[in-house]
Amino acid sequence: MDLKTSDFYFDLPEELIAQDPLEDRSSSRLLMLDKETGEVRHQIFKDVLDYLHSGDVLVLNNTKVIPARLLGVKADTGAHVEVLLLKRHEKDVWETLVKPGKKCKPGAKLVFGDGILTAEVLDTVEEGNRLIRFSYEGIWEEVLDRLGEMPLPPYITHKLQDKSRYQTVYAKYDGSAAAPTAGLHFTKQLLEQLEQKGVEIVYVTLHVGLGTFRPVKVDNVLEHHMHSEFYQVSEEAAEAINKAKAEGRRVICVGTTSCRTVESAAKEKGVVTPGCDNTEIFIYPGYEFKILDALITNFHLPESTLVMLVSALAGKNHVLAAYEEAIREKYRFFSFGDAMFIQ
Repeated sequence: MDLKTSDFYFDLPEELIAQDPLEDRSSSRLLMLDKETGEVRHQIFKDVLDYLHSGDVLVLNNTKVIPARLLGVKADTGAHVEVLLLKRHEKDVWETLVKPGKKCKPGAKLVFGDGILTAEVLDTVEEGNRLIRFSYEGIWEEVLDRLGEMPLPPYITHKLQDKSRYQTVYAKYDGSAAAPTAGLHFTKQLLEQLEQKGVEIVYVTLHVGLGTFRPVKVDNVLEHHMHSEFYQVSEEAAEAINKAKAEGRRVICVGTTSCRTVESAAKEKGVVTPGCDNTEIFIYPGYEFKILDALITNFHLPESTLVMLVSALAGKNHVLAAYEEAIREKYRFFSFGDAMFIQ
């Protein structure tokens, strides 16, 4: 099968990239897409109450974004550096992305927050990332919360006024460098209303890596290599999903990260295995979904692996036609943008 990256291109006017979150999370717009017919309907996000039914299982990713962007200086020259925490290797040693990287060779010393936090570059690893050891007094999470900023995607240029708005209301486990953004539309009230209606809410964890923003640089989609991300599925979540599948009830994932988690944990069609692992799953047209029946997701970047994933579910032609309609109707795109419900 020959799949070209350019097949997933669409022209997006820059003014449709949402720069700020809406005041009310659940007042975003919601584009309903019928995956079989391609039919489109325009709603408001809180209308998901009308489209989710008693017995449905709604799968949410409860990862928490850490304020992973640290702004500091080189100890010897005072030159500004930006450090992005990617992955913890051991207690105070992190794999990071450093800008500008050229000046930060092994042995370089860095200072953050007037010395509250200091660091030493230990090594250069794959893709030019740096291994850094941090030194501080007190509790790491508190130091990070004081000095770190939310690592907003490169297409968001406005400063985020409230850190909690790049966090879902159910975020629980620290570890992501990016938010599972489809979940940003849910309020606690909306989740309570869904439970009252008989919708079963299940949580899984996938720590979102920055690779989620990495562009596909190969012409042939099949040559693209996905970044690795850690996921965990509890016994309770696996049992709820497996019971629903066995009884013919729908499993609806909120976000591509929840989708990739349940599909990674499914060793056979309709059965999720509990546990934790790293996944490099890449879902593109031709993929046969083992668990997911429907998907709530945001609008994604042209030629991205996420557009490929939604195209695997609803068909590339249906998806691109829906995106064209969303552009005509001036929907807001990307992380702080509007949502889509594919069913």
